[in-house]
Amino acid sequence: MSARGLLLLPGGFALLAGLNAALPLLGLPAPVRADGVAEVHGILLTLGFVGTVVALERAVAAGRTLGYLAPAALGAGAVLLVLPVGQQIANTALLIGTAALVVLYVPLWRRNTDIAVLIQAGGAVLAVGAALLWSAHLAVPVLLPWLSGFLILTIAGERLELTRIVNSDFRTEAMLAGIAGAYLTAALAALLWPGLGYRLLGLTLLAMIGWLAWHDVARRTVRGTGLPRYMAVCLLTGYAWLLVPAGAWVLIGQVPDGRGYDAVVHAVMLGFVMSMIMAHAPVILPAVLRRPLPYTPMMYGPVVLLHVSLLLRIAVGDAGDSQAAVQWGGVLNIVAVLAFVVVAVVSVSRRTIREAEKVAA
Repeated sequence: MSARGLLLLPGGFALLAGLNAALPLLGLPAPVRADGVAEVHGILLTLGFVGTVVALERAVAAGRTLGYLAPAALGAGAVLLVLPVGQQIANTALLIGTAALVVLYVPLWRRNTDIAVLIQAGGAVLAVGAALLWSAHLAVPVLLPWLSGFLILTIAGERLELTRIVNSDFRTEAMLAGIAGAYLTAALAALLWPGLGYRLLGLTLLAMIGWLAWHDVARRTVRGTGLPRYMAVCLLTGYAWLLVPAGAWVLIGQVPDGRGYDAVVHAVMLGFVMSMIMAHAPVILPAVLRRPLPYTPMMYGPVVLLHVSLLLRIAVGDAGDSQAAVQWGGVLNIVAVLAFVVVAVVSVSRRTIREAEKVAA
């Protein structure tokens, strides 16, 4: 296995540990019993899993050896969260990893002063804030705007880079940068003055959704075929799920617990973030691991299951106050994520076997 693959392993561990920890939160038994892991479920999946993947991809793009400190520290922090070594050590590793991610954007910015990089760096700043607040023992619901912002701004910056393929307009890009800056301000306001801050956060997120839905190249490629259409379906569906937290924050304000919180957090983290991961996996993973991940129509299966099960969880379970629907939806959410991993592994394996057969012939 390559060095990059080894750095990705702790991220994979964080994914599995986070999914395992989700089951007790649903009121169901977990396959692997680990006391206290349920409390770190959200951090494992955001900073541990997605954070490691994002940091590794950025380190590869920067092309600097020291850049790999970011994914290494985030992955180590995720593993340490699960081990009985003291949470403060894990928290320190996560803080180092997020800070290293911010530093990683400096050479990327100097390379071509790209607005997309600036937006992604703003997301990394929110990740540092989330790690600091987590170290100060604030609850994950309080961190949600920061954790969500880290992932939303990172993905928005990535999409801006791809949007330039069909449209390069400085004013349009500056508008997205302004929205990203407004999100940073609103996240701080939500922490200090929740009554006002969350409504500003919701309005800012609505503006972000509008920009992405209108300007993203996915609006055109959804009419295509193969991988471009698959990615577009995942992207546009993910943007739609962001309407749940945006609407809740505008109309209600902070939703710290209960069914409303379950709907908001999983609309962001599963409906949006996981859909983005499924969309970009065939492009990002080959660039990071130097191993092709060929697109296959089988990838639609986990995607459809993810969104249908999330609809069951939120529209029937959370909105209808049905614990059974929340549990069934939650279990199927986990199955969808694991199914995508299986499909990806099978796709890579088939490609490897075909290449070996060509060499043998």
